[in-house]
Parts: sequence; C-alpha cells; structure tokens
Amino acid sequence: MSDRRRGPVLFDIDEAERPAAGPAEAPPVPDLGPEEPPQGAAMQAAATIAARRPSRLARWFWRLAVAIVVTVASIMAWNFVTRLVTENAWLGLAVGVLFGLFALVALAIVVKELAAFARLARLDDLHRDAAAARASGSVEAARSVTTRLVKLYSGREETRWGRDRLAERSEEVFDGEALLALAETELLAPLDAAARREVQAAARQVAAVTAFVPLAFADVLSALAANLRMIRRIAEIYGGRSGTLGSWRLTRAVFSHLVATGAVAVGDDLIEPILGGGMLARVSRRFGEGVVNGALTARVGVAAMEVCRPVPFTAETRPSVRGLVAQSLTGLFGRAGA
Repeated sequence: MSDRRRGPVLFDIDEAERPAAGPAEAPPVPDLGPEEPPQGAAMQAAATIAARRPSRLARWFWRLAVAIVVTVASIMAWNFVTRLVTENAWLGLAVGVLFGLFALVALAIVVKELAAFARLARLDDLHRDAAAARASGSVEAARSVTTRLVKLYSGREETRWGRDRLAERSEEVFDGEALLALAETELLAPLDAAARREVQAAARQVAAVTAFVPLAFADVLSALAANLRMIRRIAEIYGGRSGTLGSWRLTRAVFSHLVATGAVAVGDDLIEPILGGGMLARVSRRFGEGVVNGALTARVGVAAMEVCRPVPFTAETRPSVRGLVAQSLTGLFGRAGA
C-alpha cells in the first residue's frame, strides 16, 4: 500500500510569478479632454468666397478685358458677314440675320439685368422709406409707403385677401406706425411664410449634403449653390426678382453683412440647443457639421429676409434661427440622433 495522502496540494509562488491585477484594479483611462465641436467649415468657406470683394485693379482689368473681347468679336463678325455677302448674297444674308438675332438676345439679357437691378433698388427705397416713416410717425408718409406696397403686390394672388383687408381698414387708422403695422401684417405675412419655407429647404439640403457626401469641396460647392438659390428665391418672393448679376450682388451684400457682424461664426446657439447637436457630433462628426452648416444657412436666410423685405420686422416677429433649423432638420437627423 502506498503512503500517498489524498487532498489538495499547495504550491508556494514567488511574488514575481503572481498573476497581473484584474480589471477592477487597472488605473483609469486618462481624460484627453472634449473633442473640438463642429465649426461649419463648409458654410464659413462659402461665406468667405461670396463676401470676397475683388480689388479695384482687378475690376478694371476684367472690365477692359470684356470690352476688348466684345470689340474684337464684333469687328470679326462684321468682316465675316460682309465678306460672305460679297461671295454669296443669300448665305451672307442668312448669317447676318443669325448674328442679328444673337445681338437682340444679348440686348434682352442686358435689359433684363437692368430691370432686376431696378426692382432691387425699389425694394431698398421702400425699406428705407418705411423705416423713416415709422421713425417720424407721419401718417402721410405711412400712407405713401402703404400705397406703394399695394401697387408692388397688386398682381400677386397670395396677397389679394390681405390687400382687400388693408383697403377696408386703412381709412380707420390715423396713426402712421399703426398703419405700417397693419400693412405688414396683412400683406407680408403670407410672403414671410413662403420665405421661411425656402430657408428651411436650403438648410435641409446643405445639412444633408454635408452629412452624407464625403467628397472634398462638395459640401462647400453645395452650400454656396444652395445659398445663392435661396437668396434669389427670397428676393423673388418679396418682389425683387433678380437676374444673374443681381443675384450675385445681393448674395455678396448679405454675406458681407454677416461676415462683418461675425454672424457666420459658430456660437453656442447653433450646437447644443438645436436638435442635440452635441449628441450628433459624438455619434458622427459629419452629422454635427451638417447641423451647424444647416443652422448657418438658416442664419443667412434670415439675413436675406431682412435685406429683401420692403418693410423692416416690427409687427411681425423676426424668424428665429433655432426654430427654422428645428423645423427643417428634425425629420432629417431624428433617426440618426436616436
């Protein structure tokens, strides 16, 4: 029989051979600090491009270059047509008619651009006169502004009910500020609603492209194009339908104002309070950038409404950037945020 004892066997382990400590005893992970919040780089780049004003020397260079090109092209076309007429009268006549039609179309474009500038100038005059009439409290000045507003929107079906209401009640008002408030409420309320819808659509588009299109510079180009289209549509809504040059000039004026006042810089009101921007930034930085770019687009839209509106916001409440972004982006980023 063997003398082995049954039971557990104990082994002595040196301190160096002891196993490592468990997860509970591991040191805490160092805090690297909060990540930099989204800054809306696409909208800030688009604003810088739109607000950049060329130097006087560059403007004169392009003016002279266009004048030289037009002059040389006209002389070449004239010589070409006259030489063709001497060689083949019928063919020369046909080409001459073609060049004449082209000249007429170019002239029509020039006239259209001049008319667009005139419409924008009319809105500027109304805006300035309305502010002066409200400051002075003159009933005569207020009635003059009201009459011009009615004439401006006389062909707009969406303002027909407001024009009828204004015609019924204007004779009962003998205070200049009250008359302007009545005109603002009756005539501009439906136009303000249409302008807000345009701002929401542009903010939604810029946010979606920023969040879902990872191509370089695609978000900048999309933001610039969407803002150009938004500002043009807002001008059309308020009666200042602009051409190509007028739209670019209006866009530059809006962005220059925003850059000068620092409104393009990202503030606390554009990240945390709007749709949980901070939460979206933690889920995906592209979503956070989309929210901020959409909010900056809404801010540009509000500035465009103030510039294009023929009467300053007084009786009607100025649209809130936070409210516009919340209405336009809730459906877009709701599931992503969840």
